[in-house]
Amino acid sequence: MAVLVAGATGNVGRHVVGRLVEAGQDVRALTRRPGAAALPPEVRVFEGDLTRPATLPPGLEGVRTMLLFPVGEAVDEVVALAAKAGVRRIVVLSSAAVTAGYDTEYHYPVEQAVERSGLEWTHVRPGEFAVNSLYLWAPSVKAERRVVDVDLDTPGTPIHEADIADVAAAALMDDRHAGKAYDLAGPEALTHRDQIAVIAAAIGEPLRVEEVEPEEAREFYRAQGGWAAENADFLFGFEDYSGETTDPTGATPGVDRQDGGQPQDGERPAGGEAQEQTWEEPDIAWLTCTDITGGPARTYAEWARDHVDDFR
Repeated sequence: MAVLVAGATGNVGRHVVGRLVEAGQDVRALTRRPGAAALPPEVRVFEGDLTRPATLPPGLEGVRTMLLFPVGEAVDEVVALAAKAGVRRIVVLSSAAVTAGYDTEYHYPVEQAVERSGLEWTHVRPGEFAVNSLYLWAPSVKAERRVVDVDLDTPGTPIHEADIADVAAAALMDDRHAGKAYDLAGPEALTHRDQIAVIAAAIGEPLRVEEVEPEEAREFYRAQGGWAAENADFLFGFEDYSGETTDPTGATPGVDRQDGGQPQDGERPAGGEAQEQTWEEPDIAWLTCTDITGGPARTYAEWARDHVDDFR
């Protein structure tokens, strides 16, 4: 029986595909643009769009377990098609913001649709993605060796996307993970100032750091363009998970909403998925990938070395 990875061309998805191939699994990948997927030759790539369920049946045929990327639109129909095709378990790439109670409209409905289906489920709920640093800071680091941000001394526990993938792959292959929800973090607490220093060490050059107020940060990243501009309101506390206007001086936003910041197949995430865990945290039993898989949890320094060319 096969394993289907939706979101297979994203930051986490590519790593999941790689882990499954290494384990000798029959891997299928779902993407809106198969011609640009650039996945290993062993992987069968299917064209499909989670917002258009009618495109999914060919990829679902013969699938036993499935990684579901969090797209709420038509999710009940997607899950029903999976059940009809004989899928036994769905692993949801979710968010620790669900555990915290901040996310009720984005990842949570996807989790609920899977649980209602009666299929086996596992929810993988990362907190702060390390790769958010890339989409925020890399353009200004590359252009002028400069980082602009808020609350530089607020700690977080950024997690390498490969660690998230290790947990997701384990959940797809091992029945012991059924019925579990894993809140994932990296192995160490680092402030943004610490993270910037780690990136500077990785590229071998000093970085100029500017701590600004949320309003100035929002304008800076709007001007930067791209993903950061699209998500600036959410990132800096001017918008909540529902897209409602908030006060950045009193907001308690959630954590990641999707796959480490990069839209899947070029799709803009709804409302932006990055956040720096600056909230007043409830009691969350954070785990590292070591707690789930037994393998070593990757440090932020390892992440920075893995992405050094992206910052140069």
